Order: sequence, then structure tokens, then C-alpha cells
Amino acid sequence: MKDEEQLERQHTELENLRERVAALEQAEANCRRAEEHFRKVFDHSNDAILLIDPEADRILDVNPQACRMLKYLRERLLSMPITAIHRNEMPQLFAFARSVREKGSGWTDELTCLTGTGETLPAEISASVIDLGDRTCMIAMVRDISDRKRAEAALKRYSEDLERLVEERTSQLRRSEERQRVLLEINNAIISNLDRKSLFDVLARILGHVLAFDRATLTFLDPVRDVVQVFALAGFSPVDGALAVGAEFPRQGSHLQAVLDEKRPLVRRDLAEERLITPEDRLLKEGIRSYVAAPLIARGKALGTLNVGSRSPHQYSEADAEFLTEVGTQVALAVENMLAYEEIATLKVRLQEENIYLQEEIKTDYNFEEIVGQSRILKKMLKAVETVAKTDTTVLLLGETGTGKELIARAIHHLSPRKERTLVKVNCAALPAGLIESELFGHERGAFTGALARKIGRFELADGGTIFLDEIGDLPLDLQAKLLRVLQEGEFERVGGSHTIKVGVRVIAATNRNLEEATRDGRFRPDLYYRLNVFPIRLPPLRERAEDIPLLVRYFVMKYGVKLGKRVETIAQRTMDALKVYPWPGNVRELENVIERAVVLSSGAELELGEWVPKPGVSPREARLPTLQELEREHIIQALELTGWRVSGEKGAAKLLGLKPTTLEARMKKLGIKRKE
Repeated sequence: MKDEEQLERQHTELENLRERVAALEQAEANCRRAEEHFRKVFDHSNDAILLIDPEADRILDVNPQACRMLKYLRERLLSMPITAIHRNEMPQLFAFARSVREKGSGWTDELTCLTGTGETLPAEISASVIDLGDRTCMIAMVRDISDRKRAEAALKRYSEDLERLVEERTSQLRRSEERQRVLLEINNAIISNLDRKSLFDVLARILGHVLAFDRATLTFLDPVRDVVQVFALAGFSPVDGALAVGAEFPRQGSHLQAVLDEKRPLVRRDLAEERLITPEDRLLKEGIRSYVAAPLIARGKALGTLNVGSRSPHQYSEADAEFLTEVGTQVALAVENMLAYEEIATLKVRLQEENIYLQEEIKTDYNFEEIVGQSRILKKMLKAVETVAKTDTTVLLLGETGTGKELIARAIHHLSPRKERTLVKVNCAALPAGLIESELFGHERGAFTGALARKIGRFELADGGTIFLDEIGDLPLDLQAKLLRVLQEGEFERVGGSHTIKVGVRVIAATNRNLEEATRDGRFRPDLYYRLNVFPIRLPPLRERAEDIPLLVRYFVMKYGVKLGKRVETIAQRTMDALKVYPWPGNVRELENVIERAVVLSSGAELELGEWVPKPGVSPREARLPTLQELEREHIIQALELTGWRVSGEKGAAKLLGLKPTTLEARMKKLGIKRKE
């Protein structure tokens, strides 16, 4: 009985197994038929079909239509990454593939395919994710829609052209009347507005009634330097300041070259479709889609251009260009007159600046023509001065404090062909680091807090003349590069400005520092040092020309005797001996201060040095001598007491000492001298 039941169960299991085998065979047959059907569709489809492994960036299979459409052999396609077909659109391709993987399928007509012959085909792509068991792939059906895209573009252009034509025809008469009125308004504005800002503000407002624009510019051509300068601006400007008033760009290769050269207007309806030159890429990047530029013609010459631009495409027509050219004809003469007016105003300001500077310089007693001495070393130095003065060569004066570097600089200038022009002096050590750049190169209004007006710098004042840079070794490193550019190129920009200013200036520099050592320590630029050290002149210290001391003493006694109204007629031999053996660390300046103090102290006809003279029995070298700072402090106090502690004015101590009031106040502060009540 048990055996029969066991046989029955085995029989049942055998039947079930046969049924499963039959089902599997049926399923396999169905798969083969489906695969054969898929292969027929795959091979004979009118669309290109690609089987892609996105993870490996490989094409696994393609149908014949894909080879025909993409113009590649099948073997070549199977060896290529899918990105090679879309290499100009990688970001868009990756975004589409990611969307298909996330959603299971997708469609786009925004991608193009690059063919084997280099053509770019607009494509419609339908893609799905399929599971091949061991990996997940993507199947894409690609259709060439070039004809459709061309038809759509043509239809769009036709529709836009038709709409534009209807609009232009219906508004032509109205616009013509309005533009005649605008031309009359512009003519009246030109008569009543003389400066560039007010004129262009009114001009832009009037133009806005008939020409919609987001930006308007007036440019001026500098034919000497062949550059175009932004003369005036209305509307938005780039954040980088590339179109700020005063900015420049070369005429050659610019988008305005044809307008200026051919003296005819230029219209660009849509830069996204028809930009022809590289500078227009920048306009498009800044948001300008269409623009019109018209020449400003006066006396047959193109002075510049009048330009309007819009963020919208197809904003301007040939009629707009003709109208803007009419406006430009009116504006050209006004711009020409305005430039002449501004040039006169600039020259007037510069003349005023030079007069102010020269008046300040006249107040200081330089005595540049009085170089006292007969020593061999002094004559050798003066011979070098005479030799270099006749040239424009840069001179570097080297010497200790008080050796007369400024005196020699003035001698060089007054012996040079530039003597009729200005000699401008700058003490690089006396100016604060934050102001020295503005002092040397000037600044524009608003360049920094407190810059309430444009200021002309010392280099600009010295144009055609000479600039004396005293204490050049104290010039900050960041300004040394800018100074090097002026020496090499003769050009610079004011602080806060973008306009390049060219000058012809002869440079004389002076220092009491060892510049060679400073270059090794990184405190002075080697290239600037070599540029300054073209013709170095060493000024000998007073201790190296002791034979000149008696001459200098007599000269200073006479000078300050006349100035102070005293008759000092004799100088004791012991006094002269003491003066001759003293090493004079402050050189001629220290000697002058000592003699001036002595003249002040002298009550009779003999020069009295007071406490400065060594005590009896003590040699001059062993005597305790006052320091230069002590002598200067006592000297200033005596001058203040003589003038009732008045600093400025005709009867002030500054006048008596031959100093500017501001310089005297600075020295009083440094030496701790306080004004008495």
C-alpha cells in the first residue's frame, strides 16, 4: 500500500515537471519570436536606434539607420563613446540622461548630433531604460528634425517680419512727425547746454521719447592715439566699469570701426544671431541684444559716434539709424565746441595749479644760484652737473643729509633746455604713505573719502619740465612700480581714474640712503634703481671739503647779518679753527644753522658762537658739542621768541627761517616745541 502511494506521488511530480519544462520551452520560443520581431524593427526602423551603456559611456549596438544618419561605419560607432556624438553639448546631454534614469524614460528636441562628416543635426530623441539582466542600459530612438527646425525658424522669421512690417507701416507717419519735433528739441538743447553731462542728460531724455534704449553712449575718437573714448553715458553700465566715462578702447577691431572709417551708421538687430566681430560678444554678455551706432561728422571728419542699445532683439531699424545720424549731425558741432571749451578749462585749471605751486615755491628761499666753495672735489662734482644738465638723462643725487641735493637739482634744471618750464619738488619722506600716490599722480573726484574735486598731480604739473624726487629711498614699494612705468613709458593714471595720461618729464632723484643695500634687502626695486642710476652724482660731505668751510662761514655771516639787520665784521681765529675741525654730521645745513644762531647771539662786530665753543684747555674734538637736533630746537625757539611766537605771516617765524608754516609746525611738533601763551 505504501509503495503504491509513493509511486503515485512520484508520478504527479513527474507530470508537474513536464508541465514546467513545456512552459519554459514556450516562454523561450516567445522570447525568440519577440527578439526576432525586435531585431526586425531595430534593423528596418526609419529612426536611428542606439543601445547605450551610460555607466561606461559606450554604444553597445546601433541599427543601420543610425549609421546612415550619423554617417559612421557600424564598427566605428561601436568603438566611440556616446559623448563624442554630443561633445558640444555635454551639460545638456548629462542632464537629459540623468532625467531618463530617474523617470525611466524621456524625450527632448534640444540636442544635436555631430556626424562623421562634421555636420550638426538637430535631433528629436526618445529614450528609455531597459534591464539586460547583468546591467541596466538605455535605448534611444533618434530622428533628424533638420527640416522641421528650418521650417519653424523660417515661419518664426516670416511671422516676425510680417508683424514688424505692419507695425512700421502703420506708425511711419506718426514717427516722422515726432522725430522732426525731437530734432527741434535737440537743437534747442544744444544751444542751452554747454557741458557734456547736462547736454547728454537732456539728449538722452529727448531721444528716449522716440527710441527705446537701455543704454546710450557718446564716444569720441582720438586720432593721434587711435583710441575711442567714452565721452558720456546714460542707462545701465557693466559692474566692471568697462564703459565708465573716460574709458578707452582701440578703434582698430572695435564694433565702431566701420562707423568711424566709412562714416555711415550700423544697425545690429539681434546679436545672438548676427554678431560678426569679437567685441560684440562682450555687448551680448552685458545684455545688449540690439544696437544702432551713428557717426558724428563735422567738417567731413568723424569725431565719434552716438550709440543706443537695447536688451531686446530687433529693437532698431534702418529708419532709426537714419534718424540717429541726423541727430549726430546736430550733436557733432556741439561736441567739437564742447571739447574746445573743456580743453580751455583744463588748461586754465592747470595754469592756476602751476601758479599756486610756483607761488608756494617762491616763498621758500632756495638760493640755487649760490653754490659756495673752491675745493677740487666740489669743482669735479659741478663739472658733472654741467655735463648732464644739457641732456634729458635721469640723474640720481647721492649724499648725506644737508649736502645740498636740492640746490644741485635746481642747478641742473636751470642749466637745461627745460629751464623755461616748471621745476616741481616732492619730498617722498615728508608725505604720508596714504597721500603720496595722490600727490604724485593726482586723483579723480570721489576716488577716496575726502576727494571732493579732481586734483592734478606733481608729474602732470611738471609736464615739459623737471620733477625732483627727494628722499626717493623712502618711496613705498607699491608706488615704485608705478614710478617705474612713468620713467619707462611716460604715462600713468590718476588715482580712481582709467584715462592714461602721457607726460614728458625729466626726473632728478635724490637720497641719503644706500639704495644698493636696499635692493638686496628687498626694500627697493632693483629695476627702478637701475633706471634711476643712469647718471649718479655723489655730493661730497662737508668734512671732505674742509677748505670750503671758511668761505661758507663768511657767506652765511653776511647772509644772516643782512637778514637780521646786524653788522658782524670779524671772526676770531679760534672760532674759525673750531668750525674747521668739527666733523659736521649735518653738513652744510648744520653749518648754516650754527652760523645763523651765532649771528642772532652776536651783540657786537665779532661772531659769537655762545655755548657751542669748546671750553679752554679742551680740544675741539674732545668737546661736547650740541647735537644737530638740539641746535635746530634752540634755533627755532629763538626765532619764535623774536617774532612773539607767531608762526605764519610776513612777521612770522616761518618767514624768518625760510620755511613754509606747515613745515615749521611739523618740526615744532617733532622737537616737542609748544607755543607759549
